Amino acid sequence: MTGAEITQELEKRRGHRPSPGTIYPVLKYLTEKELLKVDKDKKYSLTKKGEEELMLSLNTFFDTFCDIDEMRTHCRCHGYEK
Repeated sequence: MTGAEITQELEKRRGHRPSPGTIYPVLKYLTEKELLKVDKDKKYSLTKKGEEELMLSLNTFFDTFCDIDEMRTHCRCHGYEK
């Protein structure tokens, strides 16, 4: 995806359009860290290293929040339910 396509997708998913001043520094940072690569058409994609980091982050997230239903039950018992 290009930076503009990423911006449009984020707007569609979140209902808020991030500015180019937000998107492009992040894309530059991720490219410098070799997590993304950009082709001649300015389309960004994950590198092998980026895919590995993504999977590691997802696994960490799921390991952390896999018991979310249990945590919600605990919060209800103590009056923290919204």
